[in-house]
Amino acid sequence: MPLSIYDASIPVFERALRNLDAILTKAEEHAAANGIDLSELAAARLAPDMFPLTGQIQSASDSAKFAAARLTGTTGPSFADTETTFEELHARIAKTLDYLASVDRAGFEGAETREIVQKSRRGERHFVGQAYLLTFALPNFFFHVTTAYDILRHKGVPVGKSDYLGAF
Repeated sequence: MPLSIYDASIPVFERALRNLDAILTKAEEHAAANGIDLSELAAARLAPDMFPLTGQIQSASDSAKFAAARLTGTTGPSFADTETTFEELHARIAKTLDYLASVDRAGFEGAETREIVQKSRRGERHFVGQAYLLTFALPNFFFHVTTAYDILRHKGVPVGKSDYLGAF
């Protein structure tokens, strides 16, 4: 059986988001053990022109849910991007996972060739479904997941490759 667009997207997004949620928990434990203010971690960024940790989590969430919606030709949920605490970041990830779990596998029928138009500040990008997933959606999602991981690692949270990859 060939690999489907569903299999190459939804389970991948779900796994990485669960791992990211676990990394946030490790960050909370590290902060509590070392007297670090969680708001400092939530606002941390790698460079002045990059999103802080909160923005990286929001962007990872948006990347996953909008990819699922675009690939199925539906409208995904809109979240307000107001999270500032770890509790709210965990909730954001949970809402995203709930949405991804609700996406019907059958909705991915024909997704390989579905025309996808992505609007951005720079204009519109036109893709065919498979190319959208493989050349934009997944790389963009993992950019934000990796950057969230890197921010926490940079701030001294003891996470490593096994945390990022999760259990097999």
